[in-house]
Amino acid sequence: MSVAVRFAPSPTGLLHVGNVRLALVNWLLARKAGGNFLLRLDDTDEERSKPEYAEGIERDLTWLGLTWDRFARESDRYGRYDEVAAALKASGRLYPCYETPEELNLKRASLVSQGRPPIYDRAALRLGDADRARLEAEGRKPHWRFKLEHTPVEWTDLVRGPVHFEGSALSDPVLIREDGRPLYTLTSVVDDADLAITHVIRGEDHVANTAVQIQIFEAVGGAVPVFAHLPLLTDATGQGLSKRLGSLSVASLREEEGIEPMALASLLAKLGTSDAIEPRLTLDELVAEFDIAKVSRATPKFDPEELLRLNARILHLLPFERVAGELAALGLDDADAAFWEAVRPNLSRVAEARDWWAVTHAPVAPAADDPAFLAEAAALLPEEPWDLSTWGTWTGAVKAKTGRKGKDLFLPLRRALTGRDHGPELKNLLPLIGRTRAQKRLAGETA
Repeated sequence: MSVAVRFAPSPTGLLHVGNVRLALVNWLLARKAGGNFLLRLDDTDEERSKPEYAEGIERDLTWLGLTWDRFARESDRYGRYDEVAAALKASGRLYPCYETPEELNLKRASLVSQGRPPIYDRAALRLGDADRARLEAEGRKPHWRFKLEHTPVEWTDLVRGPVHFEGSALSDPVLIREDGRPLYTLTSVVDDADLAITHVIRGEDHVANTAVQIQIFEAVGGAVPVFAHLPLLTDATGQGLSKRLGSLSVASLREEEGIEPMALASLLAKLGTSDAIEPRLTLDELVAEFDIAKVSRATPKFDPEELLRLNARILHLLPFERVAGELAALGLDDADAAFWEAVRPNLSRVAEARDWWAVTHAPVAPAADDPAFLAEAAALLPEEPWDLSTWGTWTGAVKAKTGRKGKDLFLPLRRALTGRDHGPELKNLLPLIGRTRAQKRLAGETA
């Protein structure tokens, strides 16, 4: 059996890190098994589904490198859902109900007040043809519920282990709304069955849905997939994430926070697992290490500070070729490997490279707070060409001439050459600054 998984977001908002974690886990499972990954847009909520959100989903996944092998859109499949609904009606598994939302709310409230679960009482099954005709004459349009079998529902979950539901403890779900549109509970099953999805990996908030949907799979003649329900990601305070609120959206991490795709992937692939979170430079490394059996049932927390630390570690490992495009996008078209090697140990985000480009290539107002010492140091500057050994040669000569060492030697030189107290190693920066600019800065001139 070839493994086939799907990521099925609704284009009703921005993808947040919790959404994309599920996409990543599905993708890793498919790639590890040599299977295929389907991107399916669950867009039957026509009021809230927007083209810009659909485009954003594809943009976010592409940025992360999560390419898809197949693509589907629910709004293209209404005819198929109608066919399945008609068959379920004909078999008696889908039945019309006429209660208004207010009437259903009263029923639920009454059951809860009695300490009973709010399970639909199947009153609609007791209606006769005359009752239904009368209600429809009053202008009521039916919604349609799926009649569950009151038998046990069991499966072995790849994360939760054995799961058991009593069918009698489940409420018949609404599959078709009053306006005739199908709901997720039906469309998801039809799509998964028609598109031969073998593994459904989703959040633990769908566990009860799964118990219902297994019966729907069986009713429509579809093969029941293997299920895995992952604990839902929360933010660092333990709050849940929401597309509607834009919580920790992938777009904001990319465009506003300057996060590298492999930093986010490295974190999300291991968050909530028994593996240590370490920087990885390619998705292939994450595929090789992936095992869904490592996923814990504990609630994982997403900490933006942890992501930023991981982002810095990723940058410290990335070769120039991997960031050349980002540097060019920052306007640093002339940046080369030497510049990147010099500054990357001090970066948390690629955008911070602009500051060090200014230090090495633009006028800097030096902090010339020890002019006599700096004049002595300037007189000892070696002739060019300069390389990575120049700093050691020069400071050795300055130490021998002035007797200074340690902080008293290095800090005034750093402040004069860069205008800062801290930064990348000066053995790497000095050749980029150049002799002419260094001489002027040591003399207290802006250069």
